[in-house]
Amino acid sequence: MEEHVPSVRAAVVAHARWELALENILARIGKHAPVDLIVLFASGAYADYFPAIIRTVRHEMGSPVLIGCSSYGVIGSGVELEDVPALSLLALSLPGASLHAARFTQEMLEQCPQPSQWRDYTKLPLDDINAWLIFADPFRLDCEELIDELAAAYPGVPMLGGLASGDLSEQRTYVFLNDEVYGDGGVGLAIGGDYTLLPLVSQGCEPIGKPWIITDAHPDGLILAISNRPAYDVLLDTIDALTPGEQRRAWRNLLIGLAANEYYETFTRGCFLIRTLLGVERGTRGLVVSATPRIGQTIQFQVRDPAAADLDFKEILRRVHNQLGEEHRPVAGVLCSCNGRGIGMFGVPSHDAKLIARELGPLPLTGLFCNGEIGPVGKRPFLHGFTASLALLMQRDNG
Repeated sequence: MEEHVPSVRAAVVAHARWELALENILARIGKHAPVDLIVLFASGAYADYFPAIIRTVRHEMGSPVLIGCSSYGVIGSGVELEDVPALSLLALSLPGASLHAARFTQEMLEQCPQPSQWRDYTKLPLDDINAWLIFADPFRLDCEELIDELAAAYPGVPMLGGLASGDLSEQRTYVFLNDEVYGDGGVGLAIGGDYTLLPLVSQGCEPIGKPWIITDAHPDGLILAISNRPAYDVLLDTIDALTPGEQRRAWRNLLIGLAANEYYETFTRGCFLIRTLLGVERGTRGLVVSATPRIGQTIQFQVRDPAAADLDFKEILRRVHNQLGEEHRPVAGVLCSCNGRGIGMFGVPSHDAKLIARELGPLPLTGLFCNGEIGPVGKRPFLHGFTASLALLMQRDNG
């Protein structure tokens, strides 16, 4: 049975000099078992040296597959290093895994309109894939279209990941695949065999009021009527029903939640795709939102602030811990956290990473701060903001 036991090592290192960061992280990882997969995140401060970094890591570890991207900040087990030169590395030996890496470009999106064409490109039948891990450049790739196309080609397959980050003023990020560094497009890891990903998506919101039904809307982001009343009037009534303290909190942090699936018996936290409330169209008293609302869709107003984000993530982690129990623990985790979270949201360093360690126990973890997070709501993947998307690598129960 020992040959089927996975081996995982994780390390995170900060240093102003890339050579010393690389030397230190390789020393911490060490060489104890053959490596099947490396997940690597590197601060944009090292951008000029990315080719040397990834090739050295892959050569030293002897891994057939390396995937990752640049980031504004990196994450490790119990720690988040924001806006400092740093590396985070996860080295995995996964007996029984099927691992296939893919490169995606904007040209591919324009040339592969059918799901079957995507499967022809990847050469991966639907039955061979248990999950996707995706990293992409947000500036030179239509990332939402990529997510939609892959979801159509591999329906029901969990898809998680994030958009690379760095210096926003430069609008330049990088993705890594094996020995190559790309300044555009995306990279993906298709996971099959004895492993899959368990998705945990925390959008950091607390529902207020009750769920309503959209009765008039335009697909360009305008909700005109909710339950046959002007949408803004319904919003005002929802806020008026709160206590004065809750009202002040809501007006400062108000968003909308659109149901991802209309077939839930009840709508609770996690059933909604969270989107920004952009404003009010005074002439119609409609709500302008950063989404494509549909007539008949369920909507519920939401509050997002540090308290709601902390509670939401904590509840999700505790629920999955109770569901898995002590017998079926994750092999490792990849955390894709919005660059709007971290110390800027919570006021303390390493909030999400420490919460994972506290609720799930010791877990080899890597991750990054993203320009957008990929994860499912229900069974469909979406691109999110201000979200923590945690991919837990699990051994499948083939019994």
